[in-house]
Amino acid sequence: MAKARLDSSAPHIVGARGYADLVDWGYQTEPLKGNSHSSGRLLFKGPNNSPEVGLWVCTPGTWRLSIPRDELCHFLAGRAIYRHDNGEVIQVGSDTLVLFPAGWTGECEVQETLRNVYMLA
Repeated sequence: MAKARLDSSAPHIVGARGYADLVDWGYQTEPLKGNSHSSGRLLFKGPNNSPEVGLWVCTPGTWRLSIPRDELCHFLAGRAIYRHDNGEVIQVGSDTLVLFPAGWTGECEVQETLRNVYMLA
């Protein structure tokens, strides 16, 4: 059974792949196709919002994105294609680990609902 201990000395989620107690984070801005909806659970936010760590879930669709800070993503489920403005294509799926450096710009096309653990530095 998935459960969260956000008040722990070491905040954690057991069963993150199936954890369902998520907060509505709204629709992706700058949509290009579809209407991707995000939800998630904040695990930790440090002073001045750095670092920020959490669980993110997003439904299919395509949108523009610009990464403001270094962002490490460990994808637990789903499939997506990230297209950098320079033409590089990054395909992600279950058990993919990606570091998007601050300033990364391009598009995200979620093909199957994504679930990832992220850390913004």
